Amino acid sequence: MFDKNTYVGRRRKLKNAIGSGLILLLGNEESSMNYRDNLYPFRQDSSFLYFFGIDQPGLAGVLDVDADQEILFGDDLTTEQIVWTGFREPLRETSDRVGVELVRNKLQLHVKLAEASARHQKIHYLPPYRPEQIDLLQSLLGLQAAAVPEMFSVDLIKAVVAQR
Repeated sequence: MFDKNTYVGRRRKLKNAIGSGLILLLGNEESSMNYRDNLYPFRQDSSFLYFFGIDQPGLAGVLDVDADQEILFGDDLTTEQIVWTGFREPLRETSDRVGVELVRNKLQLHVKLAEASARHQKIHYLPPYRPEQIDLLQSLLGLQAAAVPEMFSVDLIKAVVAQR
């Protein structure tokens, strides 16, 4: 992980390039091999890692360009999960290390995107490349599964490519 100013600067540059709307960056989820608890080694989404620097599953980042907010969505481990995985730093502490002030639980991501949709705020996202991303975007944005891969933001792709 780099110094938090590196991630703050990257996100600021991305917001400036997009100009308005919400930028939704999905982190990857765990992927099971043959049953739910038999997992492949985790690999974070490269764009999420570039802009947020957090290498753990189940996270999403929203850059609200219009409100100049950066929000990290995810859930801390439960006691039952910690028994199996071991301690993991609370998300609030992790977010501080990458310069994100607002942390919300994963369920609040639905609320944030619904509010943006109600305001007709453009929601930018990168093309999904995993089935679980398509499912999540379908749920979050109220789209048909076939529409999700077609509705990505070309402007966001160009801004990410220009920066990386």
